[in-house]
Amino acid sequence: MESAEIRRRWLSFFEERGHAVVPSASLIADDPTLLLVPAGMVPFKPYFLGETKPPAPTLTSVQKCVRTPDIEEVGKTTRHGTFFQMCGNFSFGDYFKEGAIKYAWELLTSSVADGGYGLEPEKLWITVYLDDDEAEQIWRDKIGVPQERIQRLGKKDNFWSMGVPGPCGPCSEINYDRGPEFGVEGGPAVNDERYVEIWNLVFMQFERGAGDGKEDFPILGDLPSKNIDTGLGLERLAMILQGVQNMYETDTLRVVMDKATELTGVQYGAAQHTDVSLRVVADHIRTSTMLIGDGVTPGNEGRGYVLRRIMRRAIRNMRLMGATGPVVQDLVDVVIDTMGQQYPELVTDRKRIETVALAEEAAFLKAIKGGTNILDTAVTETKAAGGAVLSGDKAFLLHDTWGFPIDLTLEMAAEQGLSVDEPGFRRLMQEQRDRAKADAKAKKTGHADMSAYREIADGAGATEFTGYATTQGESTVVGLLVNGVSAPAASEGDEVEVVLDRTPFYAEGGGQLADQGRIKLDSGAVIVVRDVQQPVPGVSVHKGSVQVGEVTVGASAYAAIDVTRRRAIARAHSATHLTHQALRDALGPTAAQAGSENSPGRFRFDFGSPNAVPGSVLTDVEQKINDVLSRELEVTAEIMSIDEAKKQGAIAEFGEKYGERVRVVTIGDFSKELCGGTHVGNTAQLGLVKLLGESSIGSGVRRVEALVGVDAYNFLAKEHTVVAQLQDLVKGRPEELPEKIASMLGKLKDAEKEIEKFRAEKVLQAAAGLAQNAQDIKGVALVVGQVADGVGADDLRKLVLDVRGRIQGDRPAVVALFTVANDRPLTVIATNEAARERGLKAGDLVRTAAKTLGGGGGGKPDVAQGGGQNPGAVPEAISAVERLVAETA
Repeated sequence: MESAEIRRRWLSFFEERGHAVVPSASLIADDPTLLLVPAGMVPFKPYFLGETKPPAPTLTSVQKCVRTPDIEEVGKTTRHGTFFQMCGNFSFGDYFKEGAIKYAWELLTSSVADGGYGLEPEKLWITVYLDDDEAEQIWRDKIGVPQERIQRLGKKDNFWSMGVPGPCGPCSEINYDRGPEFGVEGGPAVNDERYVEIWNLVFMQFERGAGDGKEDFPILGDLPSKNIDTGLGLERLAMILQGVQNMYETDTLRVVMDKATELTGVQYGAAQHTDVSLRVVADHIRTSTMLIGDGVTPGNEGRGYVLRRIMRRAIRNMRLMGATGPVVQDLVDVVIDTMGQQYPELVTDRKRIETVALAEEAAFLKAIKGGTNILDTAVTETKAAGGAVLSGDKAFLLHDTWGFPIDLTLEMAAEQGLSVDEPGFRRLMQEQRDRAKADAKAKKTGHADMSAYREIADGAGATEFTGYATTQGESTVVGLLVNGVSAPAASEGDEVEVVLDRTPFYAEGGGQLADQGRIKLDSGAVIVVRDVQQPVPGVSVHKGSVQVGEVTVGASAYAAIDVTRRRAIARAHSATHLTHQALRDALGPTAAQAGSENSPGRFRFDFGSPNAVPGSVLTDVEQKINDVLSRELEVTAEIMSIDEAKKQGAIAEFGEKYGERVRVVTIGDFSKELCGGTHVGNTAQLGLVKLLGESSIGSGVRRVEALVGVDAYNFLAKEHTVVAQLQDLVKGRPEELPEKIASMLGKLKDAEKEIEKFRAEKVLQAAAGLAQNAQDIKGVALVVGQVADGVGADDLRKLVLDVRGRIQGDRPAVVALFTVANDRPLTVIATNEAARERGLKAGDLVRTAAKTLGGGGGGKPDVAQGGGQNPGAVPEAISAVERLVAETA
């Protein structure tokens, strides 16, 4: 029975018995304590905790789940996997133990013809909680399971809770006897490999108190309403119904392994190490596909890091089995074709899933190319120094520069017999995070003691923001800091931070830059405000300098913002909303906001996209934005509950925290977003939006930069002037410029090729003379020296290989040539087969030379390349190569 049919029968069985069918929730957990959904009951937690009323008293679902605590064990055993599907049926105060047990037995043992799974009753063993007499009695007397096939287990195995105070209760598990070939008899209490758990029935009837672990907590009493939560592992049942040894041989995973075999030529069952790789690929590619399907994109934090980690493990294991080129699309397509029977949205969203996966593969293949050389060099240096631990700074370099997840570095180092200073790596990572946080904090606080702001907040309360309705108004100075310290007064020339009881100044936030302006006191003192921040929630701190007079706490003031600046920023902010919506319309919902900055007359907008946005699409987006401007749509803001905002389809920025009441900015019928910023009243006020282009700012994140209003007009005017100048230079009309300039560049490129060809021929002319002047070191022909400065890496490589080919016969040969290009030393070293048989390997020689040059390098035994920072060390590097050849030969 195929997995899709197992799923269909489950849902049909319970739907026919009055259960409401609930679609699988996204793998992205709607729970701040979880990155991903790890269990089938997670989407139902609010119902069990009494936070929300369930849509019906009995529910059923097949929930997608991902667990990654044991990711390193995946593939090494056939029991560990990251993605699985949990079939569940749930009762909220409706049926209890007898109903749950009867449903489970009926579905498992009914014939296939009658809609069941057709399992033999005599192969099913039951476990119940130690003192759950009621459950045992139902199994024995109502269902008819013999007493000898019912076993009692303790709290660790047969009692369930969420790990925190709340609902809990005893469990009863149904186990399938796979036969003597899987181990000794004696039931699940003796052998859980032979007696596989397939269904767990949780009877939620108690409330637990605080405590540690699975067993150390008190039972406080009965719940007011008894509930049922059951879970059947779809993959485990598929293993039994399909008559295979383990889950990797079931229909949805075996096809992925078969495709990996087709791509690599490695057969499953041929060797233990390749079997591990095949299982890793099958599991991780399926999990990656499901995660991308639910909107996760590869990254360096949170669930994005989980995805990146498992994708890169899968790709690397394909390469360990011999794959040399891209493989991800073929593997992902197999998963979509197979899992698409159960989740049709995978088929619908195939193009986006492929795009995200291919972009990550391309990024990792590039990282492997550069990072592996760095790792190999670090491993060689560590071993040469007699060490057994790769330093934390090397692991950090691989992560920070080459995108190597620490887990991959640990794995690759272990394969070469080294451990990694993981605490040192973690320390460097934390230092990097701390620096970033300190920079952000300094921006917010100006290095002031946070307690000073909290003291003001405790005494004066939150600052009332009046800037939505007005640009100026009366207020009172309620707090004053000079050089980061609270002060009663400040004099002319002092740098100050001023807190008002109410202010029209917008504090930087939500991507919008702060207002600037002036605060005038009744005494005649004037403060020029350059920035406004909220170092503690709700308190706006105006940063600036006292231009005239003395400022005192308690003084009456009149605050006025720079209206021209505010309007320019408002235009940029409204344009950002329009750009966000237009990009989502063009690229889909994955083009979600990942950051923004709205400044006077210009903005930048960051969004999720695995690939560069084609120029034609960007042009269409710009056209759409400006079409909206011409429609003169009204821009409105409204305060409402977060639930109402979601119902209206308002877009919320991922990762932002929102309260119960939110502000929703609506632009006609085009855009609706949660936003606390300031905006224009009508789209016509924007005038013009000009997108300057887009670029990558990280894996899966793109940035659009744009100009608005007068700034956009000035840009276009300058462009027009440049076009006119080009017309004069090439003697053509504007529409002819691309073709004429392309023709000129083509001719220039042809000329450069001719020059390059001439230069290469000149370099190679030296090959014969170099070969004839080879030194003889213990029978090895050694050509070593420095050629003319400015020779590029490719030309140097050609010269080295040419010289090696000119050394006659079976004579061992080593060719090591050096040059200096762009003030950096470069070396290429090659050896022939006879030299390698005597232990002379190009990679070893290059590492020695490059270390002397103050750099690194690596390559294959026959040819390698390296470089450094110190051009003056070339003679010393030549001597080092000569010494190593003499010692080795």
